[in-house]
Amino acid sequence: MTDEPLLSVRALHKSFGALHVLKGVDLSVRSGEVSFLIGPSGGGKSTLIRCINFLETPSRGEITFDGRSLCHEDGAVFHVAPERVLREARSEMPMVFQHFNLFTHRTVLENIIEGPVLVKRRRRDEAIADAERLLREVGLGDKADFYPEQLSGGQKQRVAIARALAMRPKLILFDEPTSALDPELVAGILDTIRGLADLGMTLVVVSHEMSFARKLADVVHFIADGTIVESGPPDRIFDNPESPRLSGFIRSILH
Repeated sequence: MTDEPLLSVRALHKSFGALHVLKGVDLSVRSGEVSFLIGPSGGGKSTLIRCINFLETPSRGEITFDGRSLCHEDGAVFHVAPERVLREARSEMPMVFQHFNLFTHRTVLENIIEGPVLVKRRRRDEAIADAERLLREVGLGDKADFYPEQLSGGQKQRVAIARALAMRPKLILFDEPTSALDPELVAGILDTIRGLADLGMTLVVVSHEMSFARKLADVVHFIADGTIVESGPPDRIFDNPESPRLSGFIRSILH
């Protein structure tokens, strides 16, 4: 890991009409770091990573990714980077969604190569070779010509992870990647994510899998009521929480 943050979020706010969801979030992620976002449902975790990826446009604040400003404030004026800058940043920090978001009318291979070919402008034969290698790595080397409806939930999620990796990303965002899976399929996805961490990839993971966060995270951020209440290494967060809000959350998930 390096000392300079790959991703920096400062005083980030997001409102949906009168609903103020994010209330001044500060977050830094270094290259090679595995960060977990935990907290109660509705606390702002998913909204935060959707704003980082600009699937949702923040209301105000600052996001810098890999040295590029994606949004910032100049006095009372909120500036968002041009769409081409956001599109490039989004391609370098793809998101793996809770419900997979695969194109149902395209094969597994076609799902994986679309981004590299259309967004990254890679040669099709190069993208296909890369996709086939990634499918082998996630244990789906024989599924290239299958359609999503022919796959289990766990297999769909592994395709989604391969699709993100095909973009050769600098960071991958995971939005509760196991919550839509049957319990017996969860372990396989967690093993796949653990493998990415072992390779030194930068990951930001929204998850309710507390034991997994404790084992894998470099840093755990506890988000509640639209703010990051407490951050730290997993042992301290889970064993010695400092804030009453986090203490109450830990007690609630242990019972």
